[in-house]
Amino acid sequence: MAYSELIKSFEKIRDYMRDFYVYGFKSREDYTKKSARSYDDERRRIESWLGGYMAFRHTSEGKNVFISVDNRSVTFNPLHNAWKAKSFTDKDIVLHFCILDYLADGNARSVNEITDGVADYLSHTETPFEIDESTVRKKLKEYAELGVLQDEKHGRLLYYRLAEDRVDLPSWEDAAAFFSEEAPFGVIGSYLLDRQEEAPEHFSYKHHYLLHTLDTQILFDTLCAMKEKRCIDIVNFSVRKDAEHEHRVYPLRFYISTQTGREYLLAYHYKFRKPMFFRLDTIRSITAGPVETRHEKYEGFASKFDENLWGVSTGGDYNVDHVELTLYVADGEGYIIDRLEREKRHGRIEAIDEHTYKFVADVYDAGEMLTWVRSFIGRVICFESDNKFAVNRFYDDVRRMRDMYRGGEEV
Repeated sequence: MAYSELIKSFEKIRDYMRDFYVYGFKSREDYTKKSARSYDDERRRIESWLGGYMAFRHTSEGKNVFISVDNRSVTFNPLHNAWKAKSFTDKDIVLHFCILDYLADGNARSVNEITDGVADYLSHTETPFEIDESTVRKKLKEYAELGVLQDEKHGRLLYYRLAEDRVDLPSWEDAAAFFSEEAPFGVIGSYLLDRQEEAPEHFSYKHHYLLHTLDTQILFDTLCAMKEKRCIDIVNFSVRKDAEHEHRVYPLRFYISTQTGREYLLAYHYKFRKPMFFRLDTIRSITAGPVETRHEKYEGFASKFDENLWGVSTGGDYNVDHVELTLYVADGEGYIIDRLEREKRHGRIEAIDEHTYKFVADVYDAGEMLTWVRSFIGRVICFESDNKFAVNRFYDDVRRMRDMYRGGEEV
């Protein structure tokens, strides 16, 4: 019974999984924060979760280990397993099985009765193992908070029974399967699917964003602060400067990229007196601060700020770029207009004539629009903006494409 699994810091696991396994650019020799043995201990733990998703390559710097996932064959995010690990000791294991078995008949029992019942179980073991009432009480309270047990008062005594499961999970399994891979808190769906004999594999994804699940705790802590209208203290890591910085901000909104799956927090920065974006995967920790009495003022800033926001870039000085995109729409291509209406985040669409339409917008950074604008190549009549860098970049891309497919011939 002498076994324990102690996970002291999930943030350390998050760093390992991101740097060594997801990005795959670090080797064992690159880890200098603690001893090499510390790295080996975490590596064995993480690889036990990721199973057959591990691969490696040898470089001049050493052996790099990384996650290798084929979207055609992987239906469920393997990184969810990181959240299903939990610190426990030998006493935790004993109490888990003894308490659940003792309450399996559905009857409610007091803390004293449960302690005596556990003691009776342990009296039949070969190795003496003592559990006191205080330890049992703490475990019962923990399980009640998790929803495993239900507590109820009878007079002055607190009784516990197994919580009733009134949800018909099989009827929800398709929704849970989709939720587990698409929603920010998808690990919840993964927990529900673990209770089924076999999870449905109906869905496959062209763009399957796995990494965001590691930022679930940061997202949850921030949402809790937002619900209570609190400011937060962020410890943010700058990869470029290889340093941590602390910021006090008021959280406003979350943005999730449809191109990369990255999650961003928009927050009002008290020191710099302006809205700023923070990538969730660079936030090391969140600490809730005092309630913000002027929260309506800052939330108004967010609504105003969003009016000219295309992605998460604000340019160098928060000035807006005027953009005009003129398109040719042939007969029977009304779906192009529908797509413009559906995908435009701001701005307006003007009908010039039967086959010509113009999209007009003012955004903080026209350069962010280029990927979207390029998707209309073949129909673009003109792309104009007072951001000359974005315009030149677009037409340079068109010329390179023309040279690639037409050998430099003028068109």
